[in-house]
Amino acid sequence: MASSASGSVQKSEEEWRAILSPQQFRILRQKGTEYPGTGEYDKFFGEGVYTCAGCGTPLYKSTTKFHSGCGWPAFFEGLPGAINRHADPDGMRIEITCAACGGHLGHVFKGEGFATPTDERHCVNSISLKFSPADS
Repeated sequence: MASSASGSVQKSEEEWRAILSPQQFRILRQKGTEYPGTGEYDKFFGEGVYTCAGCGTPLYKSTTKFHSGCGWPAFFEGLPGAINRHADPDGMRIEITCAACGGHLGHVFKGEGFATPTDERHCVNSISLKFSPADS
């Protein structure tokens, strides 16, 4: 499990507060969670790339998104090197963060039986993401 420190994007708490909305700050920087079914990307399936809402780093391709019914956007894998994994302090879950800025994305779950190539579900807060449509 990768647990490297935040990468290239380093900002103070004040700098993050200046560029993020209060909701984005609560989730990305304070490890909050949005309510299930409320995020704009839960049932969205456009073609493109999902980037970190904090720093703009590409995280997921739309081709890895699937409907899991969990109430949050679900992906079966991230872009290589874009996402770090850390065991939660209680050891019950694996937190996923942006490798560039350390922003909290959500959690990853394995072995749930979804028909995906990795048998993983990256359960991601919509507010942690920005969507960029594919060029047409």
